[in-house]
Amino acid sequence: MNDQRVPPAEPQASEAVAGAGPRLALALELTTMRRDPLPRMARPRWLARLPHVFVAYAAVFFGFLTTEQLMDHYHVKGGPPLAVALLTGLSIWLAMFRPIAAWWLALFTAGWIAWMIHGHVGQGQTWPWTPGGMFAFAPVLLLVALRVPPRVTIWVVGISVALTGAAELTLHPDGSQISSMAVTVLFGFVGLLGYALRALRLARGELVEQETLTAEERARRTVLEERSRIARELHDVVAHHMSVISIQAQVALHLVENPSEELKENLAGIRENALDALTELRRVLGVLRSEQPGDSAAPQHPQPTLAELDALVDNVRGAGLDVTTAVAGIRRTLAPGVELTAYRIVQEALSNCLRHAPGSQVEVGVAYGPRELHLCVANSAPSRPAPPSQGAGHGLLGMRERAGMLGGELAAGPRPDGGYEVSAVLPTDPQNRQAGHAPAAGHETKKAP
Repeated sequence: MNDQRVPPAEPQASEAVAGAGPRLALALELTTMRRDPLPRMARPRWLARLPHVFVAYAAVFFGFLTTEQLMDHYHVKGGPPLAVALLTGLSIWLAMFRPIAAWWLALFTAGWIAWMIHGHVGQGQTWPWTPGGMFAFAPVLLLVALRVPPRVTIWVVGISVALTGAAELTLHPDGSQISSMAVTVLFGFVGLLGYALRALRLARGELVEQETLTAEERARRTVLEERSRIARELHDVVAHHMSVISIQAQVALHLVENPSEELKENLAGIRENALDALTELRRVLGVLRSEQPGDSAAPQHPQPTLAELDALVDNVRGAGLDVTTAVAGIRRTLAPGVELTAYRIVQEALSNCLRHAPGSQVEVGVAYGPRELHLCVANSAPSRPAPPSQGAGHGLLGMRERAGMLGGELAAGPRPDGGYEVSAVLPTDPQNRQAGHAPAAGHETKKAP
């Protein structure tokens, strides 16, 4: 069976069982008529209904077998053999949807058959079960054990065996062969098999659930790590500007002859507020400089800008990648956050080319618009297989985080020639764009050179 559980159609009954005492809960489980469909197979999909086909075939087969044995072996004629044959097949078929109800129907049918053949049992013939009757009852027990808790399975098997023994002790026909030993072995084996298959299905379901939760947690942790990295870098940018403001406010007094008291007070207030803001900034974000909070030994370096793009490209060329660059528009200095984000996007895209497209030709394009900065890093198909990557493949996620932080957009996906392309649009004035602008929908999220 598979690991896709179809929920019961009557949740009220399940809640009632869960809220009852142990004995009452067991009684409710043994008498419930609720719907509990047989799950489909997960793989392969075209064989999803294969278990249902087998059960339907078993219902038809054992229906005909019941009729044949009653008429030929026990010489029971007329309509009753046809009626119990239909009930035998119906109980097996019903077990696909309502297992406990099917079990009670199968018990009733077995009792009817035992009463029907009681006066027709010959020397050496089995009673109360016919040779095929006990095997017709086994699929019902198996389908019950696949869907109910182990303790309910134990009671279902135990009641079936106990009724067999009680019938043999009280109504045993002379000369007949007892079937309680064979029934105990067969029903016990079927119950254990159903329990094992149910446990395997539940374990697979829990494994799939854990894998899903692990993937979600890994993605969430990656986002948090990338945001932490962005915060560390922006901490340097903001701290630099706050320091400049403080120094300029202090120097401004010396640039004015005979400054008024009001000007002195305002400049002192600016410098004091800048220093307070700088102190709070370092206190709150400074812990992001290192994995160990409170570690002040982590070095601080100037953050890169697009002015260092040529050095980045030269470094990539030195690693063996053929890279060409093109710059359109009037190159100018942009806001520090935009410069840093643009540099990191190009850097990550080139790193992906090195890892996933060795031997390819890469084109880096930067276009300065009046309001937006356009970036494009495209590579051709790789000339040789890429070595196995040990990374988690979250580079695009980080790039989208950076672009979205500024209200920009980033798109990535394969090219018709077998290559790959990463393009981004960043506002040159992020403060006038809506914060948290969503990235374009429908783009690829994995590197596929």
